[in-house]
Amino acid sequence: MHEVAPDLIGATLLVNGVGGVIVEVEAYHHTDPAAHSFRGPTLRNQVMFGPPGYTYVYRSYGIHWCINFVCEKAGSASAVLIRALEPTHGIAAMRRRRKLHDERSLCSGPGKVTQALGITHAHNALALDAPPMALYARASKPEIAAGVRVGITKAIELPWRYGLKGSRFLSKPF
Repeated sequence: MHEVAPDLIGATLLVNGVGGVIVEVEAYHHTDPAAHSFRGPTLRNQVMFGPPGYTYVYRSYGIHWCINFVCEKAGSASAVLIRALEPTHGIAAMRRRRKLHDERSLCSGPGKVTQALGITHAHNALALDAPPMALYARASKPEIAAGVRVGITKAIELPWRYGLKGSRFLSKPF
């Protein structure tokens, strides 16, 4: 999880050809009180306990969908939340879905990412290497910032948020 999360910075995520460069993520582990997997498997989080390379999509506060990537061996229940993207593909579709023009605001938060990419619960438990999902490795290692996670009330001191240093597409500056 701590290797996968920063390695995702600079990778490209596409859903049906719409997406961009991942610029911000947060890591969660089953030993972490802020993780959905902390209290064990449920119908909602069971994909987190499966093999790596799958999506975990859930609704946050009953409003926004959020997408995570399961990232460790089956049973470890670790995932990385995608917090922000730099839009690069299908920007017109993103603007339609988000009903905004400002490119910087299209994917600058986990709920914005899923809305812009058209992600819903139907995208839960999908392989990242098969349509409609596509995840491409970064071409080179970027400069990465690390800090505390955003919008949680437990384990707030853990520096498990990673982002592309200097990106204007982050949900919140480091």
